Amino acid sequence: MKDVGTNERANLYGKTSLREYKVTSVGENYLLSIYVLQEEGIRVTLTQLVEQLKRTPVTEGLGTSLPSVAAMVRRLAREGLVRSNSNKEIVLTPKGQQIAETTVRRHRLAERMVTELLGLELHKAHIEAHRLEHAISLELEEKIFQRLGRPTTCPFGHPIPGSNYSPPPGRLLTLNQSQAGESYVIDRIPEEDFSLLEYLVKSHVIPGQVFSVKEAAPYRGVITLEVEERDVAIGYHVASRIWVRQE
Repeated sequence: MKDVGTNERANLYGKTSLREYKVTSVGENYLLSIYVLQEEGIRVTLTQLVEQLKRTPVTEGLGTSLPSVAAMVRRLAREGLVRSNSNKEIVLTPKGQQIAETTVRRHRLAERMVTELLGLELHKAHIEAHRLEHAISLELEEKIFQRLGRPTTCPFGHPIPGSNYSPPPGRLLTLNQSQAGESYVIDRIPEEDFSLLEYLVKSHVIPGQVFSVKEAAPYRGVITLEVEERDVAIGYHVASRIWVRQE
């Protein structure tokens, strides 16, 4: 999605607000969750979507039982926002993709705003952004974008849709693919799990941080990093969701 201004974005969607699509905040959360899974290259099955929605802050009030999620997906399909492909994966329609991109854009801009302009601690930004993403208008979205200096990523390294994001040079891989004795730079980290995010932030495992892999032990399920002369242990499951670049 290219970098466009307020008027162009309104014309692109044919609306002045997501509210005119009559998408509820619950629907926006579903579309955001599907977008994030697709962004990470994960097959969006009903089971995967349930697990992703469980990571959404409880303040969003989402039901995450399999029947309730299946019912909501059927509703989104009737509204022309999602569909199932031949592999029984849930995919966004063009209309669903547009709304998802707008919701993700506002979420990630809100994370930048609350940390850079308001001084909120980094690990709390994701929860606050979930509260704000549903209320930001196109005009306010553009004001925030300009005030922040037109950022291309959120504080956790994820690209902001519509920002002309261009990946930095270097080979991109997940942390679980890294090799002991090699040095890397953190590119992006998962943000949905509050306790995990707090641990990563306090351990300085954040975008831009240089580190080396001290020990990679798949048989123990743990990879040990050396970050600013401190050891940081990370499980392989989490490591598969942390993206790094070779220094």
